[in-house]
Amino acid sequence: MREAFRGDQRVDAEALVTRLDAVRRFLGAVDGQVPDSRLVTAHTLVERAGTRLALSRDHTVVALAGATGSGKSSLFNALARLELSPVGVRRPTTGVAHACVWGQPDGATRLLDWVGVLPRHRFVRESALDGDDESGLHGLILLDLPDFDSVQRSHRLEVDRLLGLVDLVVWVVDPQKYADRVIHTSYLREFHRHKDVTLVVLNQADRLPPAELPRVVADLRRLLDADGLDGVPVLATTAVDPAGMVGLREALEHTVAERQAALRRLAGDVDAVVAGLDEVVAAEVPKGAPDDATVRELDRALAGAAGVPAVAEAVEGAYRHRAGATTGWPLVRGWRKLRPDPLRRLHLPGPAADPDRPEESLVAATSVPDPTAAQRSALGLAIRAVADRTGAELPAPWPGAVTSAARSRLADLPDALDRAVAGADLGMDRRPVWWRIVGGLQWLVTLAAVAGLGWLALGYALRALGLPALDYPRVGEAPLPTLLLLGGLLAGLLVAAATRPVIRWAARRARQRAERRLSTAVAEVGAGYVLTPVRAVLDRYGQARAALRDAAR
Repeated sequence: MREAFRGDQRVDAEALVTRLDAVRRFLGAVDGQVPDSRLVTAHTLVERAGTRLALSRDHTVVALAGATGSGKSSLFNALARLELSPVGVRRPTTGVAHACVWGQPDGATRLLDWVGVLPRHRFVRESALDGDDESGLHGLILLDLPDFDSVQRSHRLEVDRLLGLVDLVVWVVDPQKYADRVIHTSYLREFHRHKDVTLVVLNQADRLPPAELPRVVADLRRLLDADGLDGVPVLATTAVDPAGMVGLREALEHTVAERQAALRRLAGDVDAVVAGLDEVVAAEVPKGAPDDATVRELDRALAGAAGVPAVAEAVEGAYRHRAGATTGWPLVRGWRKLRPDPLRRLHLPGPAADPDRPEESLVAATSVPDPTAAQRSALGLAIRAVADRTGAELPAPWPGAVTSAARSRLADLPDALDRAVAGADLGMDRRPVWWRIVGGLQWLVTLAAVAGLGWLALGYALRALGLPALDYPRVGEAPLPTLLLLGGLLAGLLVAAATRPVIRWAARRARQRAERRLSTAVAEVGAGYVLTPVRAVLDRYGQARAALRDAAR
């Protein structure tokens, strides 16, 4: 009967532990991203597998499962060769699980505690009278389960619980109900990934005429193949005849001797969990997401919401204002200083070289105008576009996780943008050298005009007092003081007129430079507050996908 048993491929314990570790890594990667309701089986597997591997591997837990009247308890007693489990005509007969341990119970006690069999329902099959008759089953823990079709719901729940813990299941059917829909749809089909730890027993075969037995076995084989249990051995048994138990006993002896059932059961559980979760990470990790066009769209929306155009315009105005105050005619510079600096009106850094107005420290909140409704809407649409285009190819529930990540720091975004604008280097912290050169030239021609004016005033005063008039030097026909006065005034106006176009050109350059720096600053905010959380979700998706692929090996 050994040839009939499917479980001949050995499972390496270390490889199984590696697969379980991969499931743990998967759970860690998807924590908070995938609903817990979809991860119950995986968490249960990790918990149960860890406990089962820590318990005795020298014992194999085998369960006899079947419907009411299938003769489970009779098989249980026949295998034990003792009357251990109650057998009767009242249904359901078996209300709790009974256990029989072959060999010394050392190591089996903790295993039975974990399985949940009460001490008063445990039996030890070890007797000096048997000699070596039972040695082939040493290490077997045989359970007689309640009826899975019991009218008492507690019995069915107990069966379902125990079926998730045992190493091997022997499904017991009888000739009258072997095709019952409940056992096939609710139980056998659910074990299609556990073929290596499944046996099906057609019990009470003695009730069939010898000619009918092969036909019934063949029909049962057909039903099992339809359930996905092709290759699972089908044994005909009868508890009333020891010869009718030989095949089942040999199969159990082979299972106990291999000590592979627990590993095969856990390997099948891993297969089932991986298959159930494969759709969660079915798609490849999106490459290069979000794309450059989407990022540029986000950066433009962030720049608008942060007031970058308004600040850049203020930089241009501040450049003209400060350049004019430095290179303009000294006689009107004081009037210029009465006009407010455009950057200072926004609570942004003012001219550092102004000794009368020391540099202000950066403040957390500027006076940059609040974004308009259109700008806020554009920013919301840009963030949504990042989430939609990044998660478009991901399976559920990852698109929702990407959207949540993209919006996770939305409330902190305004303050972060404001700090980025306040901390950006606008290139206005020092005066260009040519400002100083032109300013010095303006002072020079102004002093010439003042000297000429003073010289002329002195001559006028002397004449008014009746004193000898001054003899002014002349340049051609014009007196030198007049030339100094008029030449200084004219030169100052000409220098101012000549530098005005240069100032406008340089102010535009300063605006463009500031706009680039501001855009870079707000783009970094977008990367940290929108793109980084999104990419973190993609990284976790990739880790989860890789872990599940490792668990599937």
